[in-house]
Amino acid sequence: MKSIHMLLVSTAVLVAPATSAFAQDGEVQTEQATEDAYSDNEIIVTATRRDQAAQDVPLSVSVVGGEQLANAGVVDIRGIQQLAPSLKTTTGQSSATGAVLSIRGIGTAGDNPGFEPAVGVFIDGVFRSRAGVALAELPPIERVEVLRGPQGTLFGRNTSAGALNITTQKPKFELGGYVEASYGNLDEIEVKAGVTGPVSEQLALRLDGGYHKRDGYIVDVNSDNRINNIDRYFVRGQALFENDTVSFRFIGDYAKTDEVCCGAVNTLSGLQIFPGIDATSNSALALVATNIINGFAGVPALGGTAGTVGIPAYSRGSRTMAVSPGRDLSEKVSEWGVSGELNWDLGGATLTSITAYRDWDARRNQDIDFSGLDRAFRDNYRTGIKDFTQEIRLQGTAFNDRVDWLVGGFYLNEKLTLNDTVRFGNQADQYVDGVIRELTRSAALPSGLQLFGTLGPATPLFGQVALASNPALAAAAAGNPALFALFNSPLPRTPNGAGQQNDAYKVDTEAYALFTHNIINFTDNLSLTLGLRYNHETKDIDSDLTSSVPACAFFQNPATAPYRAALQGAGLLNSAFLLTCNPTVNSEFNGVRSDDRSESEFTGTARLSFKVNDDVLVYGGYDRGYKSGGYNLDRGSFDSVLLGGDGAQMTDLEFGNETVDAYEFGIKTNFTRQFQFNASLFYSNFKGYQSNRFLGNSFVVLNYDKLVSKGVELESIIRPHPDLAFNLGYTYVDAKVTDPLAGADNGRQASNQPKHTVTGAVTWTPQISEGVGGLFHVDYRVNSDAFPLNDPLGRRFTANDGFGIVNLRAGVNFGDGKYSIEGYVENLFDTYYNITAFPIPEQGNSFAVYPAPPRFYGVKVGAKF
Repeated sequence: MKSIHMLLVSTAVLVAPATSAFAQDGEVQTEQATEDAYSDNEIIVTATRRDQAAQDVPLSVSVVGGEQLANAGVVDIRGIQQLAPSLKTTTGQSSATGAVLSIRGIGTAGDNPGFEPAVGVFIDGVFRSRAGVALAELPPIERVEVLRGPQGTLFGRNTSAGALNITTQKPKFELGGYVEASYGNLDEIEVKAGVTGPVSEQLALRLDGGYHKRDGYIVDVNSDNRINNIDRYFVRGQALFENDTVSFRFIGDYAKTDEVCCGAVNTLSGLQIFPGIDATSNSALALVATNIINGFAGVPALGGTAGTVGIPAYSRGSRTMAVSPGRDLSEKVSEWGVSGELNWDLGGATLTSITAYRDWDARRNQDIDFSGLDRAFRDNYRTGIKDFTQEIRLQGTAFNDRVDWLVGGFYLNEKLTLNDTVRFGNQADQYVDGVIRELTRSAALPSGLQLFGTLGPATPLFGQVALASNPALAAAAAGNPALFALFNSPLPRTPNGAGQQNDAYKVDTEAYALFTHNIINFTDNLSLTLGLRYNHETKDIDSDLTSSVPACAFFQNPATAPYRAALQGAGLLNSAFLLTCNPTVNSEFNGVRSDDRSESEFTGTARLSFKVNDDVLVYGGYDRGYKSGGYNLDRGSFDSVLLGGDGAQMTDLEFGNETVDAYEFGIKTNFTRQFQFNASLFYSNFKGYQSNRFLGNSFVVLNYDKLVSKGVELESIIRPHPDLAFNLGYTYVDAKVTDPLAGADNGRQASNQPKHTVTGAVTWTPQISEGVGGLFHVDYRVNSDAFPLNDPLGRRFTANDGFGIVNLRAGVNFGDGKYSIEGYVENLFDTYYNITAFPIPEQGNSFAVYPAPPRFYGVKVGAKF
């Protein structure tokens, strides 16, 4: 908090003298010239599907213009959060499937493609179905509108937390083009180019493309390979037809990435002894397991080959990790799509139709034990999403323009496929034996026990000790050769690659919606907005699960019941079974299954706005939002019959929908062209809030009973001179879960959500001399304390104290703006923070973090015509 207070004070000091500077400059400008210069900076938005000045829209919307995005060097959606305090973007174990967008503390966290976003992304009116799908390099942008709160009566796809409405630059009816190239540290190279122009008086074309590469900033200590690199390109073509009554815009694009993502650093936290842990509890057993992998993973027996590091020494700010030899974190994404937008002036109304098809495919490998020990890995995991969407709107006015009406419909047909391949590595059995040995050490048995026999004859097998300590069992085995062999033999060994051979899921979604959004103007100053939406959605899931693990087959064999009973009597059955036959690969769940779910929901909005005068707008209202339920695409949601469950039921994969009742009051002011100030208060009550939870062996999407997000948002633009602008923002968010079953999350701030966020940007574009202009831009984002994990143990190792990120860009342009050269620095002060964190499966109280990027810097040159 201290850093935020200092920043607010410094911002106030910075703004004060700038205002007086305007007074001096105003003396040398005519009043009309000044007015025209400021008018050029007014931003027009389409947040209500109507062209309006941002200050006249009775919605909480942050608008970032294309010029501001260019000045800030924003190349994808992640960079927008630096300029919009209520928006937060993070990337987890995959930039393709693990990206999260949050607004007002509400997002969709998790690496489950069946988990739809709470924050929708619309690019040129086309819905992008997952956050990761929208993270490709952006072409030249006209503007970005960050709409806060539920959406549904204006956009094709309903969202429960907000939306990003991104408008790219259209083709132009005059010849023009650009080329720009950047070079920075970590051998970063970025090249973009585009050309646009007319074919005829009614047809114009545009072509944009770009390539971006950079070395990774995380180092694998075992191979010296770089992780979290960039290697991607895109190409995008457009055609625009316009006449007096019809316009049609066609867009086709293709993008591809071939990267190594995403590195996670093991914090070694399981080595810490925490007060209050009962040495006989399951938590203590988990701690023992953690000590095994963290303490011994670096030795040849468990670390891989001689000289291989299991887990490198950790200190906050470390960007080193260990990857098992032969495993990798490669991630390849390809995406393409086409869309057509028709706008037809029918005289008394306008018809709009947006038709789109998108095809997205991601393939990745993953070393999922997050260590140099070869315990488990993913091999050629594949996800594909094919979306066909159709949106149609009819819009007009009635009653002498007193009613501005809109009716529309939306259809989504989505085909989602996932093929998972979680498999055991070369040292899977060694790891299990090491854990069991430490778990069973005692004064009476200092050597402990093992199951697979990988630790040599000095450590006895569990069955041998069971026979020696149980006379009745020994007597039964003496007369039963099969029983004697069962207890004197190790468990069947796990070959490299055992596990999921090809777990295939397919989810088909059909969504229909009818919506209307109407503005009733009682007077020139008083308006009522009424919107209603009917949603109907069906999901059909098919699964074909195939896994092969010898230890699973052993435990499920009726002939091994005496062995299981002996483990149960020793208190080891759960630990032994879950370690040798993890639910994610449990062959008990093999088979072909199907299910479906259907739901309908009404959502809507009611808002009253009052124009106090030309400079002040007051508004308030209620929004009902909704996000559909779905399925976990992971067999880890099933529960085993051997442990008292009911086996594989498709309903185990299901999670319910999420609804929200949101209330808001706001004020927008624009007293002068030099000063703009907006404020809003919000209260959002989420029921059935969808959250990704860690259940010890796997991550599962479940519904919390209730989450309330409430707070205040402040935004201001101070423009003391047409060439100088200060953008300031502040957000306070109190987002807490209320659910006794939420465990550590109950009553605490939502994971990874700071209560206080301050953003600011200063942009100065002076005219240095005739034909020569300058650019100086600095932006910052300061977050208060945040906890990527609400786990009481994990908070200690993963929490972020308040921190700030500052970016800087400066340069000159000449030839009347045709040529430019800029220098840039991202994360100027090389500030470290944990992007997010997670508990590591099978490593007890051990946690991993995704480290923040370091300082990036470089130079950019550009030319345009």
